[in-house]
Amino acid sequence: MKQTLMLVGVLACLCQAACTSTEAEKIETPTFLVTSAVQMDTSVTKSYVSQVRSIRNIEIKAQEKGYLQDIYVDEGQYVHKGQLLFRIMPKIYEAELQKAQAEVNEADIEVQNSRRLADSNIVSKNELAMAMARYNRAKAELGLAQVHLGFTEIRAPFDGLVDRLHLKQGSLVGEGDLLTSLSDNSRMWVYFNVSEPEYLNYVSRPNSSEKTKVQLQMANGQLFDHPGVVETIEGEFNNENGNIAFRAAFPNEKGVLRHGETGNVLMRVPLKKAVVIPQKATLEIMDKKYVYVIDKDNIARLTPITIGAQLPDLYVVSEGLSGDEKILLEGLLKVKNNDHVVFRYQDPHSVIDRLKLPTE
Repeated sequence: MKQTLMLVGVLACLCQAACTSTEAEKIETPTFLVTSAVQMDTSVTKSYVSQVRSIRNIEIKAQEKGYLQDIYVDEGQYVHKGQLLFRIMPKIYEAELQKAQAEVNEADIEVQNSRRLADSNIVSKNELAMAMARYNRAKAELGLAQVHLGFTEIRAPFDGLVDRLHLKQGSLVGEGDLLTSLSDNSRMWVYFNVSEPEYLNYVSRPNSSEKTKVQLQMANGQLFDHPGVVETIEGEFNNENGNIAFRAAFPNEKGVLRHGETGNVLMRVPLKKAVVIPQKATLEIMDKKYVYVIDKDNIARLTPITIGAQLPDLYVVSEGLSGDEKILLEGLLKVKNNDHVVFRYQDPHSVIDRLKLPTE
């Protein structure tokens, strides 16, 4: 009887061990979700560091020397074309104008006398011609004096904003000294650099003759109210960085944008046959991105990839995948390189349909 009980106990232990072993095997061989990379046409919004420039920004400099007698504007003031900005003490130039006028009058009298004498054959025609030449020279000197006097009044050449005043009232001004700058901010030019491959893709588009709309992200992260358009491309590449400058124009009716601002131009870039994968199918190791590629033997191979662009919930892969590989979608932290995996395949289009994907 005792032996029978011992035999029953041993059999019970063996059955329990077998069940435990079967449960352990089930735990050690989970089923993972696998999908594929997809080749498709899409588009991404690329950001380019940009510089904001006025369509007209000039330096206002003195054209005559003298004391800065009057300043009629303040820094940041909006002025109109022809408005008086500065006056340089005009007394010397007024005196020169009066002198030139007197010389014209004197030369005119000499011409009249020479003409009467020439008509009476008292002096030769050459004398009259010499008197006329002196008169014309005096008139030229008068015109020059008028120009110099006019230069003592410095007026706005166009509507715009006055920048910093570099000299104060009463300062001695030399010819060519900078007084201020003037900016026409009615429209703004925004410059941004584009790489050579992106440039080639841009000009080879089917609708490349149409102006591309862009947005401007300002320094505070907000988008400027009005979209702009790419108007022109510079004529040469920069040999140092391989980039070429694009110029976009933005309306600026409210005057929010000013010369010298910085920001980021956001431009929609179409991608043909882009290799797209879900972001959650990637691992980051030492600042590099990896995916687990499942080979024909169901072995998970840790594969480095290069991200060419980022979409909401998705990555566009520029290097590392050809587009038809099976990749591990979930459970990446539970798998090690070269592990044999049991998986359930999910159609990539059904995976992407649940994610955010912009269309071209």
